[in-house]
Amino acid sequence: MTAARRLVLFHLWTAFAAFAAASVLGAWQMWMRSPLRPPFATPDNYFLSVTAHGTAMAYVLTTFFVMGFGYYVAETALGRPIPQPRLAWAGFWIALFGTLMAVLSILSGRASVLYTFYPPITATPFFYIGLVLVVVGSWIWVALMVLAMAQWKRAEPGKAVPLAMFATVANAIMWAWTTVGVAAELLFQIIPASLGLVQSIDVGMSRTLFSWTLHAIVYFWLFPAYIAFYTMAPEAAGGRLYSDTMGRLTFVLFLIYSLPVGMHHLFMDPEHSTGFKFLQMVLTAFVAAPTLLTVFTITASMEIAGRLAGGKGLFGWIGALPWHRPMVLATGLSFLMLFFGGGGGLVNMAYGMNAMVHNTSWVTAHFHLIFGGTVVTMYFAIAYAIWPTLTGRQAGRFRRQRLQLWLWFIGMMVTTLPWHWLGLRGQWRRVALFDYTNPAIAAWGPLVIVSFVGGLVMLASALLFVANLADKNAALIRDPVIRYARPYHEAHRIPASLNGFGLWNAVVAVLMLAAYGWPIAQFIVNPSPSAVVHRVDR
Repeated sequence: MTAARRLVLFHLWTAFAAFAAASVLGAWQMWMRSPLRPPFATPDNYFLSVTAHGTAMAYVLTTFFVMGFGYYVAETALGRPIPQPRLAWAGFWIALFGTLMAVLSILSGRASVLYTFYPPITATPFFYIGLVLVVVGSWIWVALMVLAMAQWKRAEPGKAVPLAMFATVANAIMWAWTTVGVAAELLFQIIPASLGLVQSIDVGMSRTLFSWTLHAIVYFWLFPAYIAFYTMAPEAAGGRLYSDTMGRLTFVLFLIYSLPVGMHHLFMDPEHSTGFKFLQMVLTAFVAAPTLLTVFTITASMEIAGRLAGGKGLFGWIGALPWHRPMVLATGLSFLMLFFGGGGGLVNMAYGMNAMVHNTSWVTAHFHLIFGGTVVTMYFAIAYAIWPTLTGRQAGRFRRQRLQLWLWFIGMMVTTLPWHWLGLRGQWRRVALFDYTNPAIAAWGPLVIVSFVGGLVMLASALLFVANLADKNAALIRDPVIRYARPYHEAHRIPASLNGFGLWNAVVAVLMLAAYGWPIAQFIVNPSPSAVVHRVDR
């Protein structure tokens, strides 16, 4: 095992340890909200659990997985050592130290603020400082990904950057942009307030800065899934990527459209005009374009594989695909969950319809289908695919891998479909307990129990996933290699705009200025009357 791959394993095991703990907490939370009362069922314990679950899933699992997978891609796709490995290890340890600081803050009961940063409710400063350290560690990763691509381009002038690395750097640049909002909120507002250095916080400014980060972070989570769709799934299916160019366009469009859209989370917020909300609603709609490109391109890639395997007729290629391979199965299941989750997102982004589902279980269902469904399922598949090259062993038997993927899919659908219906019936989220003796909400009880059963299935899947990775009796793989999909038509020339990011950084800057320039400046020019006296939630 090379030193670089040891670095990858450290990142992945940290990510999956957080995932396993968060899965246990998630199942308990669904039990808590059901008519069946679990042990330790108090509101304080519930909100502590939600904070730990959300922080572990949204920040720890994703950040460590994205960094680890990024280092893996940099070494394998470029065929070069990771630049500055000591700096990479420093980033890991900084992020790990920050994670432990945040976890201990949550367990102390002084940080039950969920995983969002909405003052005036604030936590102990150690919680926020810990998360800032996680971000600092990730910024080191960003710099190393950009450096790795730059060094490769200097060594291979005129050649196209491999698609997997191009997408990884797109994600790194997008992450650098999106963390500016939450970093500004934490460093200049929330941490000073939690330390007692200031006595008030402009909550309108805080919400706006957090919206800068709130939606783009979803695409930070999604990028590895899309990298696997384009560069791993067609190879696993035995075919070719339909179009390398469409892949590059997809990642560029995600970069420029994922950032100036966060204000659609503030449609119900009185601090901003309808004009800027409408602008960001339109930009949010544009984010559907790279997703639709991906659905077309990957479906075409799978059709190529299916027909090469002997599939006949209009749809015969579907049955000819090697569904027994975990990467192919995971891609199919992820696309199904992306369909349901993306459909729910279209409702959330629509200015009028958002008012009907705002702050209900509908939003929770949409979020879990995109993140827990599409994203995490592909994290499983990526781990299974690269595990032999990291450890020399298969991650459990293929049959157990497929069982784990099916359990996760079934559990996710059984959990989230009732949430959609309950959201339409007005069930609010971020509430610990419901009085099911109240005739107005008594009918919710059976559906909540169904979703709890789905949560138990997901918990079983999560534990099986960790067991698969840790299986010491799994088959040894001799000289394991990872192969990235080659395009059906090899490109002889790649435009500079699709082989680098100088132009696209300028486009992002213009869009961010248009979308957030005045919404942020107004709080400086005309301080908000809703600035409130700060209090620390102990």
